[in-house]
Amino acid sequence: MFEDTEAFSSFAVNDTERAKEFYGKTLGLRLSEESMEGHTLVTLRLAGGGVVMIYPKENHTPASFTVLNFRVDDIDSAVDELGRRGVTFERYSGFHQDEKGIARAGGPQIAWFTDPAGNVLSVLQTG
Repeated sequence: MFEDTEAFSSFAVNDTERAKEFYGKTLGLRLSEESMEGHTLVTLRLAGGGVVMIYPKENHTPASFTVLNFRVDDIDSAVDELGRRGVTFERYSGFHQDEKGIARAGGPQIAWFTDPAGNVLSVLQTG
């Protein structure tokens, strides 16, 4: 039914201006914005043609799961660069994470961080 239908992912934030700053400047993603019914919608343009829409939501509650994963070739370099850009990495019980916040056992190497709205993002290295 949907094999030829374009699809995209989306998630909410409490402040689209802060989201634009974070995703556009801190993470360096290409983005666009549009106004709909007095609200700003932010669209992230990802490598490979991926699209993610970010929309404002009153009484926003951050997602309790990872909403966006960034696959990287070198997780140590990615974590170091994000740290230089002011990103703080999260620590979760049940995962052994090193001094950088990277979990290196039991799957892909992964480090989690949050956007200004508290949504969980990650960088991960496979292989």
